[in-house]
Amino acid sequence: MGLVQGRAAERRTLQGGPEFGSGACPGPPHLSSESPGKLLDPSGLWQCHLCEDTELEEIRKCGMKNFRNIQVDEANLLTWQGLIVPDNPPYDKGAFRIEINFPAEYPFKPPKITFKTKIYHPNIDEKGQVCLPVISAENWKPATKTDQVIQSLIALVNDPQPEHPLRADLAEEYSKDRKKFCKNAEEFTKKYGEKRPVD
Repeated sequence: MGLVQGRAAERRTLQGGPEFGSGACPGPPHLSSESPGKLLDPSGLWQCHLCEDTELEEIRKCGMKNFRNIQVDEANLLTWQGLIVPDNPPYDKGAFRIEINFPAEYPFKPPKITFKTKIYHPNIDEKGQVCLPVISAENWKPATKTDQVIQSLIALVNDPQPEHPLRADLAEEYSKDRKKFCKNAEEFTKKYGEKRPVD
């Protein structure tokens, strides 16, 4: 059994459903009925992940308190948006909108995360790019689920890692004058952060 077919079949079996090739997946056709191991559309593997008991539905059902207001265009399941709602000061004064873009080769290639809301953070640059080891090319594992990525991101926002900065000036401030950093980050969050969701 090929890698693509094997991994997909494993996921379907774990969900209590039949393997690929049975026609049970309601998503767009992505495997040849004549040659079940032949991939017709690389994005189809991802589309199948989002049918029935999918990662998206699992995240919505579990009600992650730190990832809220999830928005997905049903015509483009490769892009998600949502609000990161940190617990720890100085970021607990607001919420931060992020965009998650999944490549067509997902889960064999990692998703990309971009902050759409400005944030004063040593691991997130002015363009919203984030340094998150779990989704780096050298660390990514296809078995990693999206909720694990989001949890890692929330942990990073709550607890900056100055040893892996994208903004050296903020990393230095965080390391040498934590009080000043927290004051600046809190003021920045109040100015640019989005309103936190009300339970």
